Amino acid sequence: MHIKDTDTLLFIGDSITDAGRDRTDPASLGNGYVQRIAGTLGDRAGAGQGPTVINRGISGHRVYDLEPRWTTDVIEHRPDVVTVKIGINDTWRRYDQELLSPVEEFEACLDGLLTRTARETSARLVVITPFLLPVAPGQEEWFEDLTPRTEAVLRSARAHDALLVRADLVLSRAAEDKEATELARDGVHPTPLGHRLIADAWFTEVAPAS
Repeated sequence: MHIKDTDTLLFIGDSITDAGRDRTDPASLGNGYVQRIAGTLGDRAGAGQGPTVINRGISGHRVYDLEPRWTTDVIEHRPDVVTVKIGINDTWRRYDQELLSPVEEFEACLDGLLTRTARETSARLVVITPFLLPVAPGQEEWFEDLTPRTEAVLRSARAHDALLVRADLVLSRAAEDKEATELARDGVHPTPLGHRLIADAWFTEVAPAS
């Protein structure tokens, strides 16, 4: 994909996208992969301004939390590229709060959001898969819920011809050579290295250097 300096790139999802952004400042990008992507795009632009990057991640959100804010946080910005990263909280809440997110309902909700975006904007869609690097007792059990959920994300992304960033594969492969806590201290939230790997994977799939 060729990203122009006049483009608007919007990122939406949970805490991994949020990454501590200041929600009172619409221009805040947080300290994670979104900030790294914006920095690289700015460097590529040289003396130019570079693309506009918007972060609308909110910590703790599940796919259902995206739905009521999709109009204001996505559609009204008229973005040229929309990147969605969601799913881990839909699994996590099952195990820490017994709050279920049936995979069929999750997939239908995500599919509806992607459908709306394709219908109401001309944005190119990008989907980042959820991931987990078990570091705590009991986290291995989460894959019973997360694996079919990741498959649902893949189906929905492919149905909408979205570009796929396989964060699950990138981080699991990195964990073959490094301790999982070097990539995500709690198994979910990336370290600076984990965020860099996600950003690099995004560029590989979405906007490789020419």
